[in-house]
Amino acid sequence: MTDSNQFDDAQGLLFEGPAIPVPQGKLPSYIRDHRARLRERFLSGGADALPDYEMLELVLFGAVQRQDMKPLARRLLDTFGDFNEVLSAPVARLREVQGVGESVLCQLKVIEAAAHRLSRARVMQRSIVSSWEALLDYCRTAMSHRDVEQFRVLYLDRKNVLIADEAQARGTVDHVPVYPREVVKRALELNASALILVHNHPSGDPTPSRADIEMTAKIARAAEALGLTVHDHLVIGRAREISFRSEGLL
Repeated sequence: MTDSNQFDDAQGLLFEGPAIPVPQGKLPSYIRDHRARLRERFLSGGADALPDYEMLELVLFGAVQRQDMKPLARRLLDTFGDFNEVLSAPVARLREVQGVGESVLCQLKVIEAAAHRLSRARVMQRSIVSSWEALLDYCRTAMSHRDVEQFRVLYLDRKNVLIADEAQARGTVDHVPVYPREVVKRALELNASALILVHNHPSGDPTPSRADIEMTAKIARAAEALGLTVHDHLVIGRAREISFRSEGLL
């Protein structure tokens, strides 16, 4: 990508049309008023008051100070589909979109990271019995948009409080290597009493494969031999998830 495809805060270029010089530190009135109106609508009505492209504009305001961000917001949505897909898109693919430079990349990924931290904070050190929906939300936020498989283990204490969430392995688009001995060894190190296994299917379909079922059975047997319980195995897809426990697979 050439430099002409990246934003520069010192430039007064719009996305389309001829260059318009803008004094340093001063926004054209139509951009300033538009940004003020969007902020006011968001603060008074919340996220539900704005469609995806305007929410994305708000995010992009912090990346580029003196540009009309609507064309880039629409371009990103046309490329990736919706707000969530834009935030979770791989950096390499985002760079391919005209108008995406380092400041835009950083802004999008900071928002994504903040969403992950917020959803994680709602489940850590809490009983999964009382926060199951929050746990599912966290798993969806952290894993549903990944482009390769990731295997995570949630470690619980005797009261079913989540004490650790760790990525055990990262694989390809349709396979992730998992070693049952390492999973249960780590549980003993953490003094955990139970586990919840989680992995994603980048294809979007959370239907467990035969390999998923066999791997889960191996971990469950290894855990049982050491007095540990595998409560569930969640497979996270794009739009839904499957619970081994609910499906009678565990």
